[in-house]
Amino acid sequence: MATDFYEALGVAKTASAEEIQREYRKLVRRFHPDVNSDPSAEERFKEISEAYQVLSDPEQRKKYDRFGADFRHVPDDIDERVYAGGRGGGRVRYSRAGTGFGGGSEGFDGVDIEDLLGGFFRNRGAGGPIAGADQEAELELTVEEAYHGGRRHLTVAGAGERGYDVDIPAGVLDGQRIRLAGQGGRASGNAAPGDLYLVVRIKPHPRYRLSGRDLTVELPVSPWEAALGATVPVLTPGGEVKVRVVPGSSTGRRLRLRGEGLPNPKGKPGDLYAEVRVMVPKKLGKRERELFEELAVVSDFDPRRT
Repeated sequence: MATDFYEALGVAKTASAEEIQREYRKLVRRFHPDVNSDPSAEERFKEISEAYQVLSDPEQRKKYDRFGADFRHVPDDIDERVYAGGRGGGRVRYSRAGTGFGGGSEGFDGVDIEDLLGGFFRNRGAGGPIAGADQEAELELTVEEAYHGGRRHLTVAGAGERGYDVDIPAGVLDGQRIRLAGQGGRASGNAAPGDLYLVVRIKPHPRYRLSGRDLTVELPVSPWEAALGATVPVLTPGGEVKVRVVPGSSTGRRLRLRGEGLPNPKGKPGDLYAEVRVMVPKKLGKRERELFEELAVVSDFDPRRT
């Protein structure tokens, strides 16, 4: 286990009180022994509870930052100029009794563990129903599926595989969560089941590069289209559109198509960027070769000098 209180909560030494409380809440939900059957969960919970008890108290935190592991043994009126203390942290004793640790469900500094765990302690102590836990699973989508949305059947592995019909909103982003209310962990008695959260993961695509709602696609053009300009088709997830290649375009030039990226049901859609890539024929016909040779004679263009 981590001996440093900041390490125990996974926060920096400069973390604000709000950051410390937020991380503590997350860890309580994850490691409380009454919701986590892992043998190491109880010790981990003791560790994070001790760390939070100290770091949530401004005076204790100040002493801990100054004196490290010995902070509890340092008198309040100590002269810091003649005191040398090491870093680290002591240990707080816990007892398992009643409905929770220390004989109750109270947390520190206004954090109610019972509230965090959805009334688990109260229900358990009274022999009443226990609410189901929230669960999480990944949902892999292609760029096209994220663009169009739609309905999809999904099977989630676990304690008994279950199938779900999922409504995917058009324009869903990588990392976005889709909530399936009541489809998480099962409850006991009349308590409500937990929710299932599907975390969207958009798979790499052979054609499109995705950045937020913006898409980038390569646009192959011929040398004469790049030199003279042309209107050429480009394939987007929403279908084929036309884009104007301006005269004198070189490989790497980006042409912006406004609103052709991922849709946004709550605001402005993303854009699509067509990235010019000048292509030359692998094999030249007789006349093509003659024209290129003629161009090489009459043109004074030198790309290495431009």
